[in-house]
Amino acid sequence: MQSPLRHGRAALGTTIAGGALAALSQAPERASRLLRHRYPTVAVTGMTGVGKTRLVDRLARRASTQAEGAQDVGSAVMERRTRRDARMRGYRFRVVPGENAATRLGALDEVFHDEPVDGVLHVVAHGHATPRRTAGTTGTAVATREEQLAAELEDWSITAHRIAGMAVRRDRPTWLIIAVTKADLFADDVDAAVDYYSPGSGSPFGDKLDELRALAGGAKLSIDVLPVCSQGGGRKSSMPDKACTDLLGRLELRMAQLSGHV
Repeated sequence: MQSPLRHGRAALGTTIAGGALAALSQAPERASRLLRHRYPTVAVTGMTGVGKTRLVDRLARRASTQAEGAQDVGSAVMERRTRRDARMRGYRFRVVPGENAATRLGALDEVFHDEPVDGVLHVVAHGHATPRRTAGTTGTAVATREEQLAAELEDWSITAHRIAGMAVRRDRPTWLIIAVTKADLFADDVDAAVDYYSPGSGSPFGDKLDELRALAGGAKLSIDVLPVCSQGGGRKSSMPDKACTDLLGRLELRMAQLSGHV
């Protein structure tokens, strides 16, 4: 018959072993939570030609691969960028292709279903997206501002549907920022542009945002609208580079607030 002392030691050993196993089983989940807290994942969406990659390169403190003044070049695959700061905080960006192709739909599935993101940075350009040529054609692409705004709205409808579907099933994404980029091209009309993309504005885009808030839950999904530009002009231009840097700083601050970094 086992003595009470040996029985107690065996029970204690079993308890310790069980606790160690439980701790080990929880370690990946804890590490994942810590990574999400320090480096939340951000989906960067928007139609082709709005300048998603260039904006993310600025946010990630990465030098653009494009020459100054060159047109934005769209990507057919999802691009990844990571922003790190001295305090070991930052973001993991997932830049969804703007081209309406199978790769884009696959990327949308990844960020809103397979590996749900923490926040969404949806990029628009107030009708100033760089026009794209139809596949197989040559020459300069031409599109009116009205056509670009209509294309932007159609693109947003697809993305908003994915966000709503994710928000009703999960606790993410918790925030959405509409980044009105290329503000240097409409420097005298920035306030009107921000109003056009704001919830409750009565604009076509604003109405779509109101629908999203109703589906996802207004209190659950934070929505901000901020103007931004990736590169300004000289000191005498309507949007000098310092003004663009200030706008970028406002975007970075709001992202940090929403992510709990400040």
